[in-house]
Amino acid sequence: MDLLTTALGSAWSIFLIVLFFGGSIFVHELGHFLAARRRGVRVERFSIGFGPRIFGWRGQDGVEYRLSWFPLGGYVALPQLADMSEIEGGPATRADDENLPPISYATKIIVFAAGAFFNVLFAFALACILWVVGQPTSEDLSTTRIGYISQTLQLDDGVTAPSPAKEAGLQIGDVIRAIDGQQVSDWPELLQTLVTSAGRTEDGRRRAVFTVERAGQRIDLTVYPRLSGDEKIRRVGILAAYTPIVATVPEASYAAKLGLQAGDQLKSLDGAPLLNLVTLFDVLQEKAPRAFTLGVERAGRQLTVTVPADRPKETRGLFGAGFRTNVGLVHHDPFEQIATHATMTVRVLWSLIHPDSDINVSKLSGPVGIGKIFWDASEAGLRYVLWIAILVNVNLAIFNLLPIPVLDGGHMLFATIGRLRGKALSPNFVASLQSAFIVLLFGMIIYVSFFDVRRIVRDVRSEAQAREAAEQQKKTTEPAKP
Repeated sequence: MDLLTTALGSAWSIFLIVLFFGGSIFVHELGHFLAARRRGVRVERFSIGFGPRIFGWRGQDGVEYRLSWFPLGGYVALPQLADMSEIEGGPATRADDENLPPISYATKIIVFAAGAFFNVLFAFALACILWVVGQPTSEDLSTTRIGYISQTLQLDDGVTAPSPAKEAGLQIGDVIRAIDGQQVSDWPELLQTLVTSAGRTEDGRRRAVFTVERAGQRIDLTVYPRLSGDEKIRRVGILAAYTPIVATVPEASYAAKLGLQAGDQLKSLDGAPLLNLVTLFDVLQEKAPRAFTLGVERAGRQLTVTVPADRPKETRGLFGAGFRTNVGLVHHDPFEQIATHATMTVRVLWSLIHPDSDINVSKLSGPVGIGKIFWDASEAGLRYVLWIAILVNVNLAIFNLLPIPVLDGGHMLFATIGRLRGKALSPNFVASLQSAFIVLLFGMIIYVSFFDVRRIVRDVRSEAQAREAAEQQKKTTEPAKP
């Protein structure tokens, strides 16, 4: 039965990846196709994927529809607009193509921009659905309030250094309103703004200005982030605030002995607000155990639970109990969703070219990474898949409009240059430039995919270690069998 459930779950995940990831590519090419037909441009081929054909057919409209071997995108072959035969899997021209009428500048721009426009339309449609059904979120993701500040931070080279947040004077309970003047509204946006920031001091130290609200006043604090973690990104040593809620209390666990019950909310530790479970974990990990009190809210009543110093060793975890936080649905309107994703995309692209940024191409996700993101989202629920699909379509739209040869923006650039100089660029020059960028583009995809695979392997290992640790914890809380 477990095997059947796993198989069905995998099939469902694959279906969603094909539907939304493949669908995003299809929608993009459909935009080019429909715009070309509307403007009277000759369409020779509509392909999902590049390279040699897997299968296909020629319709009554004279267009060859096909699926190709390399599923890294798609294309619409337009002999009057661009010669892309090197990545389209062979020539897409006919003998009578030389007699085709010239295409106006306006038509070129409309056809090339239509792909991105359709991606935005698709994203908007999905955003409308998510607006109605609601986007899942949890308390720790929907806040910018600091719930925990680490004392130290492990750097990318394995060395432990003082926490930048602690050194800067950030405090638990501070609400972060902006970083380097850019407003932040939730924790993912806060982290993304920090990671893509590029502030530096005159001597080269990484620098970020946090605007925080404390006791009703706004103050600016200068923080000096450090590179940390497997991805070597900017971190300062803070975690989001949330209310720890007891989810499960095994009968033989120490949590049950303390009298904790499912649904209890942990509000304080020794009288200080408890805004993140890591604070409790740190106390339980102290080498010299000490007694402390927990403020608990149960069904609207305030209780105090005393944890003695002479507690069993297994309490160095979290009493053997399971915890959760508040979850709910938010209903962001479609325009807000599109704007948020567009802002995130532009920030990442800007950080890629900024000389003081710590973001490089290896931090991006290619087809492999995007597929893995869709896979994880499908396991979390359809709402998460919709959110990822909106992000992917906004990304595709903006990326394809970049003025880079091979991309739609590159074609628009060539057409604009030809318009300004009064004659089109040399076909040989354009073909040579596009050939060079084809090599660079596929090289980048391979390069990014290498890091995608490495991240997936690392995540699988981490999950295996987590399961092993959970099993070990379970064994320590189970009663001994007679």
